[in-house]
Amino acid sequence: MERRYDIEGPEVIDKEVLEIIDYEYKGTDSLVEVSTLEFTSVCPWSGLPDFGEIVIEYVPDNYLIELKSLKFYLLSYRNVGILQEHAANQILKDLVKICDPFKMKVTGLFSLRGGLKTRVIVEYVKK
Repeated sequence: MERRYDIEGPEVIDKEVLEIIDYEYKGTDSLVEVSTLEFTSVCPWSGLPDFGEIVIEYVPDNYLIELKSLKFYLLSYRNVGILQEHAANQILKDLVKICDPFKMKVTGLFSLRGGLKTRVIVEYVKK
């Protein structure tokens, strides 16, 4: 199935904006949870907006994700044509790469569209 609408592709997601902060409590089993109700992207098939909540939970090793940079990163999805399942996986991949946590879980709770509500959960555990 080909994209039908003139929307931006995943290559415009701004990974470079992500920043990290040194984590001063290395060795503790702290769980960090960050969420936003303002996530938006675009359905690559219909061109219609997808709205949802993104919940990021992680146990840091050496670094924390700087929150302002995370906000700008998530905002960069706004005009991107990406499937909801792919968005959750891309977020996990990018965040694991930047902060190298012990473990991380990204949950996407996407709003109703066509009578269907979608929840996508992806996880990473350091080996």
